[in-house]
Amino acid sequence: MAIEEEILQATLAASQKLYGQAPDVKALQLSATRKEFEGDLTLVVFPLLKLSHKKPEETAEDLGKELVANVEAVSGYNVIKGFLNLCISKSNWIDTVNSIAADPHFGIVEATADSPLYMVEYSSPNTNKPLHLGHVRNNLLGHSVCQILKANGIKVVKTNIVNDRGIHICKSMLAWKLFGNGETPESTGKKGDHLVGDYYVRFDKEYRAQVKDLVAKGMAEDDAKKEAPLMKEAQQMLEKWEAGDPEVRALWEKMNNWVYEGFDKTYKRLGISFDKIYYESQTYLDGKAKVNEGLEKGVFYRRPDGSVWADLAKDGLDEKLLLRADGTSVYMTQDIGTAQQRFRDYNIDKMIYVVGNEQNYHFQVLSILLDRLGFEWGKDLVHFSYGMVELPEGKMKSREGTVVDADDLMDEMIRTAKETSGDKLKDYSAEEVDNIARICGLGALKYFILKVDPRKNMMFNPKESIDFNGNTGPFIQYTYARIRSVIRKAADAGLQVPARLEAKYELSERETQLVQNLASFPQAVKQAGKDYSPAFIANYCYDLAKAYNQFYHDFSILKEENADAQQFRLLLSSLIANTIKTGMELLGIEVPERM
Repeated sequence: MAIEEEILQATLAASQKLYGQAPDVKALQLSATRKEFEGDLTLVVFPLLKLSHKKPEETAEDLGKELVANVEAVSGYNVIKGFLNLCISKSNWIDTVNSIAADPHFGIVEATADSPLYMVEYSSPNTNKPLHLGHVRNNLLGHSVCQILKANGIKVVKTNIVNDRGIHICKSMLAWKLFGNGETPESTGKKGDHLVGDYYVRFDKEYRAQVKDLVAKGMAEDDAKKEAPLMKEAQQMLEKWEAGDPEVRALWEKMNNWVYEGFDKTYKRLGISFDKIYYESQTYLDGKAKVNEGLEKGVFYRRPDGSVWADLAKDGLDEKLLLRADGTSVYMTQDIGTAQQRFRDYNIDKMIYVVGNEQNYHFQVLSILLDRLGFEWGKDLVHFSYGMVELPEGKMKSREGTVVDADDLMDEMIRTAKETSGDKLKDYSAEEVDNIARICGLGALKYFILKVDPRKNMMFNPKESIDFNGNTGPFIQYTYARIRSVIRKAADAGLQVPARLEAKYELSERETQLVQNLASFPQAVKQAGKDYSPAFIANYCYDLAKAYNQFYHDFSILKEENADAQQFRLLLSSLIANTIKTGMELLGIEVPERM
């Protein structure tokens, strides 16, 4: 049992003994003691005051005496108002290191047959354009959340819903049909998703020109947007698609396949994968059927123009369109059908949607509608709402072609990593240089995005992310490589990392703090899983790497003459490297063995 868990359990027992009842363990707060105070761990006693009916200082004194008497590792204590600072015996930290060394899955909880099953949806691309920086944040957050949930003993199904139909898809199809001259990814040398995305931009350019021309002829702008020939033709194409028109369907399938091949290459580079992919074209009919069922039951209503709506006034919201007047569906219809299919395919305990915060209203409504339709799990849906990625130049706009393309971004990050390394890799082979540049470039990108609280908007700056100093991916990767270098040099000198230590080495204060940092990894994993926040793991890895580098600067390892000290530092270094690697894996980030 970890010392933190032992202290919490002992506190419950002490409270029961002293006050006749124990608090909920979740109410207890135990953390590392602040540097300006004496002690190693601090217990906040305020949650116990309603049980003790005493002043904070008196309650802390009561508990301090009990913990010293009953927890062997607690060697002393001091009280600062409502805070009980506990001193942990030096030998206990040796025991902690040995306990971590004996656990090959330190910090990770293995799932069992009884573990809950969560489904996490992320990516959700449209097949009218390639993946961009916004998709990168979505994919990285979704993948990392899945990794973190698994590390908390939860079974996970990684899923994607591809928005492969709708008016936006028809815009690309129509533009290619009118202006493409039969070109293909093979004939142009472009990735399929990029080629199709070019025609989405082309549609918007031609459409704007038509609207401008109609306005110049005296038509109101709103009317011009509806009456522009291109938009009307795109609407007609959508109607033909829903009617199963063979020519339109054949064009749709061909262009979507181009896009899928492009997506797969981008996902592979990002290290992203899915267990199950759903397609809107295969779910929207289920959604329409459920909407019509709701219409028959009076859950929804039809307007005179034939469109179907949900009245959400009693939920404090407005009305929501579910089927257009022409019978075509909207995103909400598709999401209803997809949710039904998912819970039919898997016995899911929880459904988590990783979608940007601009869709907060959408998922609030989806939860209400599913509940009204009789799905018991409707109210329990989780919308992991994350902030937008912004650029120094402003927001990205797909239709205007002002997005940061995911493939171009990865190329730039890898190229910058290679340039930044300078002479550091001059003795490495070209193949190894390319691999390290790839690992560091993508690591910089992923870490820069994941270290930010996911619920906040973020400003992306590639130059800041690639820095080998400060709170960056390359800094943590370099720390890992540095430790691995120490271990290799030790082996060359005939020194082996011990499997365990004897409790006879007196740790310094800096070493004690470093062991505490290492030992808090399981709590970081647990908190990250509770809050669906990779930022907890990212910042834990940075704090651990920073603490190790300070230790490395101040303490000798290979040249240490005290054999016990040397053995302790070698084992501690090895465990920190392992934990950094595990933590970075939870973020989907590789670490190089040398750099």
